[in-house]
Amino acid sequence: MKKDLLKLLDLTREDITLVLDTADKLKAEQKAGIKHDFPSGKTLAMIFAKNSTRTRVSFEVGIYQLGGHGIFLSNADSQLGRGEPIQDTARVLSRYCDCIMIRTYAQQEVEDLAKYASIPVINALTDFEHPCQVLADLQTIREHKGRLEGLKLAYIGDGNNMANSIIAGGIICGMNVSVACPNDYRPDPETLKFAMSETDATFELTDDPRVAAKDADVIITDVWTSMGQEGESEKRKIAFYGYCVDDEIMALANEGCMVQHCLPAHRGEEITEKVFEEHADEIFDEAENRLHAQKAVMLLLMQQNMTK
Repeated sequence: MKKDLLKLLDLTREDITLVLDTADKLKAEQKAGIKHDFPSGKTLAMIFAKNSTRTRVSFEVGIYQLGGHGIFLSNADSQLGRGEPIQDTARVLSRYCDCIMIRTYAQQEVEDLAKYASIPVINALTDFEHPCQVLADLQTIREHKGRLEGLKLAYIGDGNNMANSIIAGGIICGMNVSVACPNDYRPDPETLKFAMSETDATFELTDDPRVAAKDADVIITDVWTSMGQEGESEKRKIAFYGYCVDDEIMALANEGCMVQHCLPAHRGEEITEKVFEEHADEIFDEAENRLHAQKAVMLLLMQQNMTK
């Protein structure tokens, strides 16, 4: 793996398999009460420009379970909020900490942080990608289905950071990916260029959710209005009418089709209450696996950095 986890587009299938295998091992150890074999005393700097529940708790609990400590930094708590250049923050934190995770808006901010940091940097969410979430999704799918390669993964909704990450992660792992988005809300051109160039799996982009759901083994959806887009909420409700994962959509999928949602869910918009509750165990397995997938990423990146 590279020094940092900035986006799934940077990873190979071998990289993702290593993360998932490590996450499975760490999950089994944690369930069995076995202490993880990792040097104690490591410190994770956690930079949050966007609010969070799952990201903060899973990273903070994760570094604690690895024998380390997490330091929460919001814009209000740090000099970043007062205009300190990201490159200065990167060089300072590199002298105090062993790893940095950042949850922010612009992908370039994460890229710049990694450029100037001498310690690993983890993208915990940007407007471009949400790699840690999709690693947890892939772990959950593999747990339930026993494999990734050859499965059909359908994504229905906004062509946002989740869509970009699902396309990248799914295709890299040999899944056949079908994405349904309104024409004005398509995934990022960089992601689509990657998807169209790959030959190991099929990729389909449509504006019809029924096409995407046809014969799917996994259906993933996300909110129609992401953080920072609240002013577009009513406009988006109109644009995404018909993109709700409901019984009609599920009837088109393969028997035993899984449902994944990164949460929080807006029941009655992108997914019905009925479908959500029928697949709640899968969805909350997915939420739990944020902890294990992120522990794997932290462990692997810090181990790699320690050997340099």
